[in-house]
Amino acid sequence: MSPKIPAPFPEVFLSDLSTTKRVTRALDRGEIRKIGPRLYTTLVDRDAADVVRQHWSRIAGLYFPQAVIGFRTVLDGGPAKADGAIFLTAAGADDIDLPGHRLRVVAGAGPTEGDMPYPGNVYWASTARALLEAARPSRARRGTARGYRRDELKAWLERHLQLGGEDELNRLRDQMRDLTHATGTPATLNAAAEWALLDGLIGALLGTRTTHTFTAPTARARLAGRPYDQHRVDQIRALHATLSRRTFPEIPDPASAGRAADHLAFFDAYFSNDIEGTTFEVDEARAMIFEGKEVPGRPADAHDIHATYELVRDPTFMRAGSRRWTTADAFIARLKQANAAVMRGRPAKRPGKIKEQVNKAGNTTFVEPTLVLGTLHECYPYVHALADPFARALALMFMITEVHPFADGNGRCARAFMNAELVAAGCCRIVIPTVFREDYIGALRALTRQGEPAPLLKVLGYAQRFTSEIRYEDLHTAIALMTQCHAFEDDDNEQDRRLRLPSSLTVSSS
Repeated sequence: MSPKIPAPFPEVFLSDLSTTKRVTRALDRGEIRKIGPRLYTTLVDRDAADVVRQHWSRIAGLYFPQAVIGFRTVLDGGPAKADGAIFLTAAGADDIDLPGHRLRVVAGAGPTEGDMPYPGNVYWASTARALLEAARPSRARRGTARGYRRDELKAWLERHLQLGGEDELNRLRDQMRDLTHATGTPATLNAAAEWALLDGLIGALLGTRTTHTFTAPTARARLAGRPYDQHRVDQIRALHATLSRRTFPEIPDPASAGRAADHLAFFDAYFSNDIEGTTFEVDEARAMIFEGKEVPGRPADAHDIHATYELVRDPTFMRAGSRRWTTADAFIARLKQANAAVMRGRPAKRPGKIKEQVNKAGNTTFVEPTLVLGTLHECYPYVHALADPFARALALMFMITEVHPFADGNGRCARAFMNAELVAAGCCRIVIPTVFREDYIGALRALTRQGEPAPLLKVLGYAQRFTSEIRYEDLHTAIALMTQCHAFEDDDNEQDRRLRLPSSLTVSSS
């Protein structure tokens, strides 16, 4: 029996005999609409597939109260991307087709040890249970298969090992063994054969058994002593595929030598540190760099700007580029040197040394320390192979940002290498002004989370145009022009300022 429906209607609900009249009247008034068998929504202006996507677990609980979401749905973290399939264990029933989704019902045991209550009156299977379920042979008679092929199991276990380490993988193995051998469990899950398969795969991956040969590149790399983060490699491979099909305008370097080059390097260092939260008034920073003045109480912050400035004005570094670093080993050695130079004022951050702990930014977790070198080795050839200098610069910056090889200084190094790539090709470097910071961070986030490079291409292209339109021979004039363009303003200021191009100032004033 469906639960009693309150008034007003919830966003999604099932009708029954007791609510038929209310539902019919609401339908006639356009207050609700039908989106599935006995399933209605009050979100009448939303696409039906979007409604199901937002409320899929609640909908599953409406049709199958106390069902256990499991199989590949748990291992993949949600409905199948290809066809929206959702796999669950419930009392024998038919599958249910919904807009953009399908509830795939498997008869079997109810909640077991480790399964957790999940929003919508359903349970979320433990990872151990989901793996045992997914290891059960299955065929995709219609759409996505509920289980994993053996190569998918191997790849999933390798990824779990990368993220959690050997102790976590061993704990997972223990949980699967307990589920399989606990009293009554073999009769309900019937998982003895699946347990034997997974136990052998994990043993082979950890190097304790040789029953199964691992063909996944990540597994071979781990066993060879150079493990890597497959997700980040896939990101760079996809980015390479996108960028290799495009060409970009080659904007000439407006300050290739002399005083102008020093002044542009100053803005590069100043804004790059500002992105990382090392903020000074521009006149304070100018006096530090060009007049040797000190800012009381902030020696480490001042050193950050000095060190970054020295790196991005060094002709040897800025005119090399990845064309000179033909191997991943050569690139990694230069990356370590650059980080050591930028962070030498903060010895506690282990300048030039690969990080020892995982670093995070918001909801993004960067590459595990043990996977850093392997990931750089796998990614760098894709970056190096790009023919267009702007494409190489973007890919190089993104790779360093995503891997985050060091405890600190990763963003500054990423932007320094990006600009070195451009300068080495005779192109204008890219400065990210304060007012443009959130545009830049948001565009990076879109590429990280959605695999969408278009926002970053747009942001970096606009920032490069801005950089190229400033004349750098006189520092005070350059600062004044950047001020007119709102470059030094906070991006959350009350007047909603936006970064303007110097050329737009000329047009508006004429």
